[in-house]
Amino acid sequence: MQADQLGTFELYVLASLAHLGDDAYGVTIRRAIGDRSGRLPSFGAVYSTLERLAEKGYVSFRVSAPQPIPGGRSRKYAGLTAPGRRAMRDSARVLNAMLAGLDLELGGR
Repeated sequence: MQADQLGTFELYVLASLAHLGDDAYGVTIRRAIGDRSGRLPSFGAVYSTLERLAEKGYVSFRVSAPQPIPGGRSRKYAGLTAPGRRAMRDSARVLNAMLAGLDLELGGR
């Protein structure tokens, strides 16, 4: 059975998790997406997408101990699950197949 195709922003979030590894939490995910896409998403978009991906079984969470500074808070770290990695790979494969052979530099049809 083929996994659901992911939306563009879902792919951005999953790819950010893969790039960030153990350092993936809201702030770093948002920054990674902004750095790579040129568009800085809202925190709400990041967090709602993470929750949606967790419901699909593509993301898991762990909570850190509070940061060792006065008033330090815990961080909710996100991680890519094996099904999430497969879904990302499958969606990227379909996207690459759709784009194969297109002359994207000339803005052709």
